This record gives sequence, C-alpha cells and structure tokens, in this order.
Amino acid sequence: MIKTLLIANRGEIACRVMRTAQRMGIRTVAVYSEADADAPHVRMADIAIAIGPAPAAESYLVADKIIAAAKETGADAIHPGYGFLSENAAFAEACAANDIIFVGPPASAIRAMGLKDRAKALMEEAGVPVTPGYHGDNQDPELLAEAAGTIGYPVLIKAVAGGGGKGMRKVEKAEDFAAALESCKREASKSFGDDRVLIEKFIVNPRHIEVQVFGDSRGRVVHMFERDCSLQRRHQKVIEEAPAPGMTPGVRAAMCSAAINAAWAVDYVGAGTVEFIVDGSGPLREDGFFFMEMNTRLQVEHPVTEMVTGLDLVELQLKIAAGGSVPEQDDIHLSGHAMEARLYAEDPAGGFLPSTGPLHRLDLPASGGPLRVDTGVEEGGEVSLHYDPMIAKLIAHAPTRREAAHRLAGMIDDLVVWPVKTNAGFLRRAAVNPDFLDEKLSTGFIEERIDDLIPPAVRPADAAFATLAVLDLRPVIAAALDPFDAADGWRLNGDPHLSCRFEVGGEPVEAVLKLDGERIEVRTGDVVSVLEGLEVGEMFEGYSFEAVVDGERIVAHCEPVDDGMLVACRGRVTVFAEPHPEALADAAEAGGVIKAPMPGKVLAVNIKTGDSVTKGQALVVLEAMKMEHALAAPRDGVIAEVSVEAGGQVGEGDILVTLADEVDEAA
Repeated sequence: MIKTLLIANRGEIACRVMRTAQRMGIRTVAVYSEADADAPHVRMADIAIAIGPAPAAESYLVADKIIAAAKETGADAIHPGYGFLSENAAFAEACAANDIIFVGPPASAIRAMGLKDRAKALMEEAGVPVTPGYHGDNQDPELLAEAAGTIGYPVLIKAVAGGGGKGMRKVEKAEDFAAALESCKREASKSFGDDRVLIEKFIVNPRHIEVQVFGDSRGRVVHMFERDCSLQRRHQKVIEEAPAPGMTPGVRAAMCSAAINAAWAVDYVGAGTVEFIVDGSGPLREDGFFFMEMNTRLQVEHPVTEMVTGLDLVELQLKIAAGGSVPEQDDIHLSGHAMEARLYAEDPAGGFLPSTGPLHRLDLPASGGPLRVDTGVEEGGEVSLHYDPMIAKLIAHAPTRREAAHRLAGMIDDLVVWPVKTNAGFLRRAAVNPDFLDEKLSTGFIEERIDDLIPPAVRPADAAFATLAVLDLRPVIAAALDPFDAADGWRLNGDPHLSCRFEVGGEPVEAVLKLDGERIEVRTGDVVSVLEGLEVGEMFEGYSFEAVVDGERIVAHCEPVDDGMLVACRGRVTVFAEPHPEALADAAEAGGVIKAPMPGKVLAVNIKTGDSVTKGQALVVLEAMKMEHALAAPRDGVIAEVSVEAGGQVGEGDILVTLADEVDEAA
C-alpha cells in the first residue's frame, strides 16, 4: 500500500488526486511554483514543497526537482496527473531508478504510444484499425506534399509527438499545404521539441470517441466503456459525455475490443485512453472507426466515466500501482448519462483569447449527488498567464442524455465569475443547442455553428436588469409597475418608458424600457425582448431579478462594483458602466490601433510600415497561454507604424501596430 503520495501537478487535478488519496489514508505531498504559493492544492496537501519560479519549464517540468521533493518528504509514489510530466518516459524511469512508484504505465508503453507514427504502425500489427495516411520517417516537404496529394484532400498534418490539439492542421487544398506544414512544424517544435509530422486522411463529418482502459501487472486489461468528445474547438475538447450517443452493442463491443488489443500490444499497466476517429456521416458502424492515439495517463474528462460506472479511477490507479488487480469486466456497468463542460478563463466574443487576472468573484454551483465540480482555484485567487486557463470542470449525471444536458445548463446558470471573462455562456448555448440535443455530432459542430453559440455582447434582458438595478426601481416593481409612482426618468409619450445609457467593454449601449401593464419591453439597438412576471429578491450586496424572458424563466443577480453594475445571468457576467465622453472618444479612435490583448511573446510580424492591408488580414502572431493568436486588421488601411518585432515580449495593452488611412509621406 502506498503511504506517501507526491502529486507532480497543480490546480484541479492535484486537488482531485489528493481527495481520493486522503480518503484512502495516504499522506499527500504538493509541489508548487512561486506563482502557486497560495494555491488551494498547496493548502490541501499534508506537506508542500516549493520547486522554483512560475514558468513550468523551471518548476513543474523539471524532473530532478520533483524527484528531490519526493526524497525529501519520504514519498514512496508519485502521481503525475495529466499534462506536465505525465507522459514523459524518462521521468517514469527516473522514478523507478530512485525506488519511487510511478502511478502510471511503464516507460516502454509511454514510448511506444508517444510517437504517433510508430504507434500507428504498432496498432496495425496488433490488428487495430488505423486511418489511411503517411507515417514514414522522410520529412522532406516535397515528399510530404506529394503524400498528401496521393492520400487525397482534405488531409490532417499531425505532429508525431503531438497531443492536446497542438501541432495539428487541417488542409483543404494543395496550395495551402506548404504554409500549414511550416506552421505545424513550428508549433510542434516549441511544444514537444520534435517537429516531425505525419499525414492522415481527414475523415469527413468525424466524431471523436475514446475508450477508457485499465491494465494491471498480471497482464489483465479491462475497459470502462466509451466517452464521446466530439464537441471541440481547435482540437481542444469542450464538452465530453459518456456513453457515446448512438452507440450500439455491436459497435461498442468492436471498439472496446480494439482498445484492449491496443493496450495488450504495449503491456499496458494503469489508466489509459485509446482514442478513435469515427465516421459520423451516418449511424455508427463496426468498420467505421480508426485508431488515432493512446493517452498514457488519466484524462481531463475521466469524471464522466466515474459518474456512469460508479468507480473512482484515481483509487483504482493507486491500487494498481501498489500491485493490485483490475476489477472483473463483468462487474463494470453503465448507469445513466454524464456530461462534463470545461469552464475556461477565455473570451468567446474576443476570439476565445485567454483572460487572466484576479478572481474577485467566483461562485461555483454546489457539488454533490448528480452534480460535481472539480476546481483548483478559489475566490481571491487569480488565473495566471503561466498555466492552462481552466477554472473548473462542471459534471452532471442523469438517467437520460437530455436530462444530463439540462442539468449541466442549470449548473452554468449558477455561475458568477468576475472580472475574468469565461466561456460559460458559450458552454450553455452548446449544451442546449437543438442539434446537440438531437445527437447531430461531429468535431466540426462548434465551427459550423459558431455564430449561434457565441452570446451577443449585450443581451436586452441583462440591459433591462441593469437599468432596474441602477435606478433602483424596486418600489416601482412592488407597486405593480405603476409609472406614476416612479422616480424621474419615466416619460409619458404614448406608452410610459425610460432609457438608460451604459458602456459595455467601452462600447455605448442604450436600453429603452417600455411599460405595458405588467410586461416590460426592452430595446437595445434593433433587438427587442419582453420581461413578464418580474420578481425581486435580496442578496448579498445587491439583489436578484427573476422573470419570464421571451417565454423562458431566468434569474439574474445584480450588484454594484467599482466599474458599474454587475449583472450575472446564465453564466454570463456583464458589467454595465455609465459612459464617459473621453472613453467614447477613445473607442472611436481604437480602430487605428492594434493592442496586445494579453501578455505574450511575438512569434511573427507579417507586415512592415507602408504596407496596405485589408480588414481581417493577420498582422501579428502572439503566443500566450500555450496557444498562438493572430491579431487582425480591424479595417482596411495602411500600416503607419510597427512597434514590435518577432521574438519580443509584450504586456497587455501594449501598442503593436498603428493603422492609418494613408501613409504620411512627409514622415
């Protein structure tokens, strides 16, 4: 039995592993960087060891520091979580060399599955179906382009050492191949230290279905059924669920059998996930799935498997690492349906750019029973630019898929996160999207419906709630909306109405409210919404409004903050501020200045002074939060000044490029 466990990770996965370990009576050790000195996982552990500066490359990714911390604290086992060193074969070997149990597969299995080209060759030998493609060692660009043409477009370029969607590009036509290959190789080299790629046929209307497997040291392997992870954006999973919609007994048997064969092929021990790309052009078929990769670790989405099987996968990991056995396959059963949404600190309306900074407000839904929240941050903490911007995982379980989706949406309704922006509204729209509920799934689902999934910058109902809160019209509401009892602002011009001007994100917004009996009609721009049955409740430092809006009952929480009036509704947080003439003038001129939306490194500068550019043209490429972000021209114009160069570091708000209508020849 493991006595002391060091968790070589941070955030929610470190907290999640500790919960199970401590329940099992195992002493826990946290490691932390300077940026995480006050993080929840540090306080949760029995012992905490500092391992270096904030950058992961100087702390969490330094194997020697992790091993030294384990020795110092007497840890007899290390759980790597996911990410960081979790799939690092050399780290697994270093643990063994120091008589420390690595809670994961043997180094040989990590190596076998770590390189996609070799893994696919190995799977072919094991009889596991693989996607048609080029997996050779020759990396000559001309040969790769020729291979892509032979395979037939569209194709995928994938880093052989890739994972998490990094080092992957879809190419639709031959003339785009060279640029996509260069970008893919550059990202692969930075992310994995290996720029080699393979080429695969792109499966039209693909689904992403994966199988959870577990092996033990006695050579036994079992599966915990499948998960569907088709809802993705830029190859990053957004909503995961178990079991997979539309799965039949025959396809499940074939897919789970293939996954077990994959694990047997590498003498697998511990938790692993075999991922398949699936032909989703029609009903699932026994010959319609292909091996994509094997993740030799615990997955971010493992909670949905836990919810439908009733198993604690971390507990099973720890028992197997200590020499225990996997359960009998016949003892593993499916029950109901579970969904997980990843709540990220990012701005969907701003191109999903990461949002960093302090968490002044962090209200997450209650965790228990059919609802579960996994998080590694807390109110008063911050989202750091050094690490993945995930705030929490929201998991809902129910007897049916539709019920699980609506329970997940209900969890999002209870969120309040501020001032950091989140994807909560985007997640809710995805969870209740009619096509999603009708199981019309593919990895292109989000891209094809992106305009419907991104909430508007300002919702009329939220503007109405802000107006009611700012003007404190509770007495009016209590008096059945009698306009003659209202304070200044009501005007009798036909129907009684009032207006209120705000700023949202620096943009002016005007809400015009019109009274019609006990209905409130609110107009913002060209959009009109109707609020009925309005009720007011008291809450800490503010109040709540509940109303039927366009036929659907919603609840909004309003409270004054330094920047104005905060309105939290269905996961979305909007701050309505009173406009200032100076701010409006700055906003009008902003179209000529491109600023850094977050701190980062300049990867590429695609223009020079005097160049003519068109609206939407990529001008500068930044790297931040492990992702590349292209900053585009907001309008047609001429480059008046370039203030940065490739390789430089910039801070949030730094001016990168100045755009003019024409170049000043005198300059």
